[in-house]
Amino acid sequence: MYTTAVKRNFVAQHFLIGGDWGEENQKHSHAYQIEVQLSGETLDEHGYMVDIVDITRALDEQCAFFRDKTLNELAEFAGLNPSIENLARIFCHAFVKRIQATNLSRARVQIWESDIAWSAFEMQVTRESR
Repeated sequence: MYTTAVKRNFVAQHFLIGGDWGEENQKHSHAYQIEVQLSGETLDEHGYMVDIVDITRALDEQCAFFRDKTLNELAEFAGLNPSIENLARIFCHAFVKRIQATNLSRARVQIWESDIAWSAFEMQVTRESR
């Protein structure tokens, strides 16, 4: 299995809902670091599993969607706590739809909200998930 990964950073805001988490219930920002990892068993005719330029383009577009926004205000988070876990899942599903490679079998998004805290979401890539 081959895996290719690319990282990016963006800043977004959120506030947690549904519980008493002290200051986390107040609107605040995080300098998120995102790593997207794509895996597949085969390479294309150029020796790539997926072109890093394609990953970078899709990742930049997806980061731009969330950059400088308040996650709570986005339709993707309607009825959800904007936790890092939910952000990783939402980001992963949206990112997979932006990638053109047809030989991918898995996608994983890992998001750090600080130097010590991260969450990841991994999914199987199928025709239906694209």
